[in-house]
Amino acid sequence: MRQISRKLAARFQASGKYRKPIREQAKQMRESARIPRDVMAIDQLVKQGLDPLHAAYASVQNFVSFFAESVSVFDEFEIYSKVIGAALEEYMPDGPPMSPLTNSYFSTWAFFDFRFGPDLETIGTCLLDTGRDLGMDEGMLAVTRLFQDTRMGIYEHVGIKDGQVELRELLADTVFDCHVPAGYLGKKGELWCVRLCPPILDLLDYHVAVTTPYVLLNASRADWIAYLNKNILGVADLRQALHEFLKYGPSLHHWNEFIFQGYHHHQHDVIYLAGLPDVKSSLPHASRRREP
Repeated sequence: MRQISRKLAARFQASGKYRKPIREQAKQMRESARIPRDVMAIDQLVKQGLDPLHAAYASVQNFVSFFAESVSVFDEFEIYSKVIGAALEEYMPDGPPMSPLTNSYFSTWAFFDFRFGPDLETIGTCLLDTGRDLGMDEGMLAVTRLFQDTRMGIYEHVGIKDGQVELRELLADTVFDCHVPAGYLGKKGELWCVRLCPPILDLLDYHVAVTTPYVLLNASRADWIAYLNKNILGVADLRQALHEFLKYGPSLHHWNEFIFQGYHHHQHDVIYLAGLPDVKSSLPHASRRREP
């Protein structure tokens, strides 16, 4: 267990008042059946008009949000609260026209990508370290663990099959069949920036895009491959390096700033970004913009 998690666990053990509301929330989540464990549970969610994979991740995201709100007032989370508070004020994430940063994008970055403290923890790792004591069962922990391991990625749209979008990740070349809750199916050849979450059961064989798709304009597939290669040049493990770069970036707000500066236009189910992060003249809103 990492340093901040240890302090948090000690706080929970010293006083039940801190963990009681979180345990109650965990109980509600367990009883909601939004994390399917078998074919019957999946069928029930489908009958309710819900995609079972999206339902599971949305449920966990709501619980992580409650956890983050509950613990962020503690002294050990001072750095987290300071950085996220400043980012909320800077980016006002609510989706266009308020901001090109959507709630789904910003919250998953804040919960699972932003690292703080001496052990580089996240809200997600803190929850995983203390979750059993808070009443999380194995299904909830498994989905949280998968969510923690996700990140935004750059993908080429290679087709639509049975209502799902097929996305091929640049450099890695892995193809994913994806459910897109936002409803945008796009067209072959588009470049997408999106967070994909993997299946939680062997009974499901697709990924879910938990963020509204960002479609990338005015830079080709070759341009993006060159950009990614330049930033992970010389590494031994390409996939791990790509994961680290896309999840954490070379600086804290690298990807937040790209979305903010690259906003081009939007419609209700998709947001369009233009340019490349390292070519400021290609970004529509880069002029006089200083990274926070």
